[in-house]
Amino acid sequence: MLKPILLVEDDKRDLELTLIALERSQLANEVVVVRDGAQALDYLRREGDFSGRDAGNPAVVLLDLKLPKVNGLEVLQAVRADPALRSLPVVMLTSSQEENDVVKSYELGVNAYVVKPVAFDRFVSAIGDLGVFWAVLNEPPPGSYRVHRHDEHA
Repeated sequence: MLKPILLVEDDKRDLELTLIALERSQLANEVVVVRDGAQALDYLRREGDFSGRDAGNPAVVLLDLKLPKVNGLEVLQAVRADPALRSLPVVMLTSSQEENDVVKSYELGVNAYVVKPVAFDRFVSAIGDLGVFWAVLNEPPPGSYRVHRHDEHA
């Protein structure tokens, strides 16, 4: 089994577009969707509704900036403060182009900051590129587990 992609998005339209874009990129990774920052932290920490999920971190977290309960910056800060999550790739996927949001995200250790394109075809392309890079091409840091594809065992 491949490591899942964790998508943290509260906007229904952006969620649907992101899921369509990931589907069109033909990634085999499961996409786990949570709708707020508190759910994201519960998933990552295996707490609350996610206490029974399998161990291991997702391949990447696609994290919206403006979320209910716990915002994206607070989620990012909590991830980087947790030794079990610190090396987890996090991509801020947001509509905010505000310089302060970009600067703060990088100060907190985000791996990439992607502004959601307005045009659907550009959005699909950007999400597909993100998914392929982080879920397939990226080599995880030492000490994290990597789930192998069946064709890698040959």
